Amino acid sequence: MNNQQENDFYSKFWDKTRHVIVKVLDTYGKIWHGYEVIGLEHLPQGPGIVIFYHSVSLLGYSFFAGKAYKEKGRLCHTVVHHLLYNLPGIKILCDVLLLRDFKKAECVEILKKGHLLGVAPGGAREAYFSKDYSLMWGNRTGFARLALEAKVPIIPIFAQNDSEVFRTFGKIRLARWIYEKTRCFLLPIYGGFPVKLRTYIGEPIPYDPNITATELAEKTKTAFENLRDRHQKMPGSILRALSERFDKGDKAN
Repeated sequence: MNNQQENDFYSKFWDKTRHVIVKVLDTYGKIWHGYEVIGLEHLPQGPGIVIFYHSVSLLGYSFFAGKAYKEKGRLCHTVVHHLLYNLPGIKILCDVLLLRDFKKAECVEILKKGHLLGVAPGGAREAYFSKDYSLMWGNRTGFARLALEAKVPIIPIFAQNDSEVFRTFGKIRLARWIYEKTRCFLLPIYGGFPVKLRTYIGEPIPYDPNITATELAEKTKTAFENLRDRHQKMPGSILRALSERFDKGDKAN
């Protein structure tokens, strides 16, 4: 391996590594979660921003990204927290899987090259403190501004039962206060339950030059919530999610 190949994570050299990782991920998802993805045909041929809910595990999104690569040959870059990217020993894995704390200019460049970009506007706050898949985007419109600047569609996705795999405890006011002050506070988690997981890919929201970032963010939020409400029974239940492993009902409903 020469230095150029080592530093170019788009090179064919890294494809074999990615295929191995995706194969392991795909096998795990199939065996432990009966994983399925519905709506791969909604992924555009060109660039787009994939918007997803930030669960604790992010397994639904991870399995989706693996399927997009395996079945469509699409590389899905993902914006992650800088603390994750800089964890000792994990940086090379993040680079191979295109997980990084991308800056705005880098995101624009990724989209202009025709790639998909995954963004969870709610971030870690959503993972720790959200209840029953409620979005915690606040006034964040960065992803919408990015979509307008790059002139790309937004694709909402929802992973059914994603929050039933792992859960956090200790969601008290003090924990929220510490998180807001430090942005690096970790709540204890428990789980690893073999619940049924399905990722539903919604119809793309096309680029519209006549819409503002705030309006586009609200439109995306509505599209995501419609997708969630159509495919997730509330309140979330680990037992019900486990029983759905044996449910042969209509996947589209």
